[in-house]
Amino acid sequence: MTHPDDGHLAHRVPAPADHPFPDLHGHGLHLRPWDPDSEADVDAWFRGRTDPEFRRWNTPLKITTDLDSARDSLSDTAWNTAEGVAASYCVTDAATGAPLGHIGVNLINPVMKSARVGYWVLPEVRGRRVATHALSLVARWALTESGLGLHRLELDHAVGHDSSCHIAERCGFRYEGTLRGAMWEAGRHDAYRDMHLHARLAQDPDVGV
Repeated sequence: MTHPDDGHLAHRVPAPADHPFPDLHGHGLHLRPWDPDSEADVDAWFRGRTDPEFRRWNTPLKITTDLDSARDSLSDTAWNTAEGVAASYCVTDAATGAPLGHIGVNLINPVMKSARVGYWVLPEVRGRRVATHALSLVARWALTESGLGLHRLELDHAVGHDSSCHIAERCGFRYEGTLRGAMWEAGRHDAYRDMHLHARLAQDPDVGV
């Protein structure tokens, strides 16, 4: 799952060194910064955001249609991370370095100590628990004082996206209710659908996925 982009913020492309957050490791995964100058990263971003399953359940503000729009969107994502308003990671195979998907902590509110997490994985790695393991790593980091120090981390998905429901629950994100008309319909910016809201608090037990 992802959330609508915050809009085009700048054309400057941050280098990976601008990533203010640490790499994360575990479960055979390496979570590292996205690099808009990497053709492999741009290709993975393009394939992920044009995948039919992604488009079925997510409608970003800026729709990815080709490699140029993918590079533009990825540059915005890297810029948001460099500015500290989001923590976006390329999920990779720790052994090979191959990109597997994306996970990001978005809408970081340092006053309320809250944020919202979203993710997607490439079609060829579905069924390997990549999303579950990446979410577990990010949640543990975001909800500890040595990480982002958040009190509350939210996760939402379109009603009917059962796999996201199961991933959320496996990672300790409790279902909190249905938000009516809270996200865009697939491929549209003029119609809305309901979504489920899950959340995990810092004091909730670590489920140890």
